[in-house]
Amino acid sequence: MTGVPASAAGGTGRRPAPGAKLGAAAVNQASLWNIANILTMIRLVLVPGFVLLLLADGGYDPVWRAWAWAAFAVAMITDIFDGHLARTYNLVTDFGKIADPIADKAIMGSALICLSWLGDLPWWVTGVILGRELGITLMRFWVIRYGVIPASRGGKLKTLAQGTAVGMYVLALTGPLASLRFWVMAVAVVLTVVTGLDYIRQAVVLRRLGLEAERAER
Repeated sequence: MTGVPASAAGGTGRRPAPGAKLGAAAVNQASLWNIANILTMIRLVLVPGFVLLLLADGGYDPVWRAWAWAAFAVAMITDIFDGHLARTYNLVTDFGKIADPIADKAIMGSALICLSWLGDLPWWVTGVILGRELGITLMRFWVIRYGVIPASRGGKLKTLAQGTAVGMYVLALTGPLASLRFWVMAVAVVLTVVTGLDYIRQAVVLRRLGLEAERAER
């Protein structure tokens, strides 16, 4: 109750039309289908397609691997644009907050597991990267009541290094490029560990400050 007549507040003083609330709900529901969420959905749909392409014909056909790389590249590109569009044009939705990180981890996790299963990538590399991603996700939930740990520049560089390295492993490379991808993956693993430790440090500090603030309020 504001104490201001409906006519003064810009209203007509009449009851809403019978379909007004339904129309407003339809508009809110339609907001789910914005360009950022559509890109996220495309990335989710690409995951099973990528796996099928990568494992087609035993997983060692260069042509199928090239198609798999194309699907992986599209997924990585949409990952860059959907978040940027959501923040720039205020298209952030609850669906996007949940689906975006799931799509990111699904495409990267499926690529790592398939490459290790094919024998192209050591399982310990897959374990380190996936263990870090899962651990950091759980840690974010652990401290979410005290605040949000923002994505750091190192974290973004880690994501770029991982995407580049995995993409090179998806392609059937030979010669110097096959050797180069080993070093790119080595950089990605180092960044994965270093940024993971930094996130743990931030989480510990954030929780400690949060607990101190709670004690001060009592």
